[in-house]
Amino acid sequence: MRRRWLGRLDAVPLSTKLVACTLVLLMVGTFGISLTIRQLVSSYLVAKTDTQLRDQAQLVYSNVDLLSRKDENENVGPNEYFMQWRDYKSNVIIRTPLVPVLRNSVVSEPELPPNGSMGDVEYDKPFTAAANVRELNSSVKTDKRTMQVAQAPWRVLALEGRERGPDGTSTVKMTVYIGISMADQIDIISTLTQYSIFVSIIIVLLGAVVATLIIQRTLLPLKRIEKTAAKIAAGDLTQRVPAAPENTEVGSLAASLNAMLARIESSFREQQETTDKMKQFVSDASHELRTPLATIHGYSELYHMQRDLPGALERADESIDHIEASSQRMTVLVEDLLSLARLDEGRGIDMTQQVDLSQQLKDAVDDLHALDNNRLIRKGSLELNAKDGNKPSHLVFREGEFPALTLTGDASRLRQVITNIVGNIHRYTPSDSPVEVGLAVLPASISPESLQRMPPSPESLRYFLEAVEVGQSMQMGMNYAVFSFMDHGPGVPSDRQSQIFERFYTADPSRARQKGGTGLGMSIAQSVVRAHHGFIDATTTANGGGLTLTVILPIGPLEPQVPAVAMKSRNRKNGKIGKEAKQDKQERQNATGIHQGKWSRHDKS
Repeated sequence: MRRRWLGRLDAVPLSTKLVACTLVLLMVGTFGISLTIRQLVSSYLVAKTDTQLRDQAQLVYSNVDLLSRKDENENVGPNEYFMQWRDYKSNVIIRTPLVPVLRNSVVSEPELPPNGSMGDVEYDKPFTAAANVRELNSSVKTDKRTMQVAQAPWRVLALEGRERGPDGTSTVKMTVYIGISMADQIDIISTLTQYSIFVSIIIVLLGAVVATLIIQRTLLPLKRIEKTAAKIAAGDLTQRVPAAPENTEVGSLAASLNAMLARIESSFREQQETTDKMKQFVSDASHELRTPLATIHGYSELYHMQRDLPGALERADESIDHIEASSQRMTVLVEDLLSLARLDEGRGIDMTQQVDLSQQLKDAVDDLHALDNNRLIRKGSLELNAKDGNKPSHLVFREGEFPALTLTGDASRLRQVITNIVGNIHRYTPSDSPVEVGLAVLPASISPESLQRMPPSPESLRYFLEAVEVGQSMQMGMNYAVFSFMDHGPGVPSDRQSQIFERFYTADPSRARQKGGTGLGMSIAQSVVRAHHGFIDATTTANGGGLTLTVILPIGPLEPQVPAVAMKSRNRKNGKIGKEAKQDKQERQNATGIHQGKWSRHDKS
């Protein structure tokens, strides 16, 4: 039974529950407040009536004859007093001098203890007595209002009636009952109760309307969240929950859900991209491996077909040469694939070596000279040109020597990156086109982890250069090694520059095979750079066209530099302190009679 009721309660909508709870609380609150007010007012009126009885008792007793002679038309009705005298000892009724008579000859009297008895009544303690109603003239029809007033209870006070004797002493002769009708008090309480009920109903109804509107307005974002979740469940991961102020529960929930949905969409997109790249990778790898395998298979069959013909030995040597070249190409391809797999797994790299990057770039310049004797190669440094108006920040090459630079990383892997870049320049640019190689150390207010996650695009490089401006102005962040290879060959279209880091991408596949390229060089370079928490990017060469490959590698935290003025001030201060310390030491030595170079043999020992 309990589970059934709980199940039914859980099936009720949240808005209905909240409105119902609000109504219950309002009803309980208004009922409690009305009951409390009624009780307080009733107690106050009773206390006021008791005070009136005590204050007016002597006055009524003294004027009892005057009040009893009042004509019926002068009788004011329920506000009139009732008075009865009884013998003090026997409690026998002596006289009832005051009996209020209402309209239509209706008489209302309090029910007192029986004649000859005092019952539980105590002197000077007011008590409430029921009304005893009778009609003096039964032929006259009594209206309802008069009967309600007549049936109202009485508040009665019992007092001792004393009389003064000739000697001046007072003696208790009788018991005086004086009472007043509580019709007015009951009428006030009844009217107050009616108003309280009326106001409570209005408050409950108004509260129900306001609570319904507020709850529906508050839960409206939950309805939107529900609809958004339904659309996301249908497959639309771009949907987002409408934003709300984050200081509210719904706003905080919406912000958390949007952050979660963004991560889910990003993860799903990355998974989809990874799947697509894997499919493309398998297709490209199969294609690249199929070509040398087909060559090996074709020349093997040609050898078997021609080995019995005249001149078969010379043709056999030619076939073997082609088979060897194809096997070498396949070996290089498999080794590159194995390197990429190891880098993807985080293996095959040693980050504990000290790498002389300047020397590796000098060796790269020499290698490129050896490959292309007619090529003009300039080496130098890179400088940052700050943003000027609409012109963004950019790097400028200054011819000269490479600055000395050493960082922590894998020397062989970084050399492989430089070698792959040099190989690309050799393969895909004319042998007489000039090349510039620049190196610089630049501070930037960006973490290596953030730099590592940036995609290879001009926007990412521009963002890094803006961080360099901040780092140089604020002297904060990390020091980065930045080197660029700038060629002036045919270049790569801007919309395809980021694709050169994809696996098996070649601008001209037929020419790449002629030059011995596999399309994995830049992919390996990017994997190595990212393993060093760095960044690599391809852009168009500023002067003369071509392709510029820029590599950024972290060196270490930037050490704050003390301005020259502050350094001089600190040196002067330290010099002054040193003088004062030396003077104090000399004074202490003079006071003890000890001087440098004049220690006694006992002191030296």
